[in-house]
Amino acid sequence: MGPLPGQKTVLITGCTPGGIGHALCLEFHAKGLHVIATARNVSVLAGLAELGMSAVALDVTDAESIKTCHAEVAKITGGSLDILVNNAGRTHTHPATDIDMDDVRQTFETNVFGVMAMCAAFADQLIAAKGLIINIASLAAVTPYAFGSVYCASKGAVVSYSRTLRLELKPFGVRVMVTMAGTVQSQIASKTHRTLPENSIYQRVRDVFERRLVFSQNNGTMKTEDFARTLVAKALKGESPAFLRAWFGRPDWLWAGGFSSMVWLGTIIGEWILDAVLYRKIGLDKLERVLKEEQRKKLK
Repeated sequence: MGPLPGQKTVLITGCTPGGIGHALCLEFHAKGLHVIATARNVSVLAGLAELGMSAVALDVTDAESIKTCHAEVAKITGGSLDILVNNAGRTHTHPATDIDMDDVRQTFETNVFGVMAMCAAFADQLIAAKGLIINIASLAAVTPYAFGSVYCASKGAVVSYSRTLRLELKPFGVRVMVTMAGTVQSQIASKTHRTLPENSIYQRVRDVFERRLVFSQNNGTMKTEDFARTLVAKALKGESPAFLRAWFGRPDWLWAGGFSSMVWLGTIIGEWILDAVLYRKIGLDKLERVLKEEQRKKLK
């Protein structure tokens, strides 16, 4: 089933049940848009298809998959796309001194290169509709999220990319909105996590690292449906002058999710406050005490 005459369309990446993408599908659908839900395994989208949404297979790290998806979406929409939501992402929690570069490359393939590839591939359809691109970034892009250096770097890249993309597409009437997502309920706690190597300098505080693996699900976490409701409401607002967008109309930047207000304020006050809060919140102050005790014993 395709969109009705005059019905706006939205393509969302990474729509597996239990995640942000799935919640966004339900919320956009409830607001009257025709949703094109995507996932690597299209069978997981059966429930969304039953509600009248289009379900399309998509792997954002595969050029042929993106090409095929682009062709299918063109058939569904008639060649124009009102909203593209780049939600598909990959978590990456590991100390910077323990990373595996092949693993790092896979994270960047999904979190950064996948976003770039989707924007480039669907630019024609978005220009035809004078549409909107929503890139899901993270507070990690602007915070020292300990043990998340790779993830932070990937989301920081998305933020910088989006800033430039906004200016490049402005002449064509396409808007770019960046969502600075805080802690939001997801399936992260149920996934297989990375482990510390036996020779890791952080084995001393292995418990701190293990708590960090599920930090986003246990600290100020916003319900997925509430996050989706906030994002969709902002995305569907009317246009306003650029200098008023932070308060009225569709914003260029949306700060939502657990800790989003605190981090936003921290970016204004100074980086030192984010360093101080996260250093203790994550538990690195415990490592500092352990190292001091080791040094004290050596000096005896």
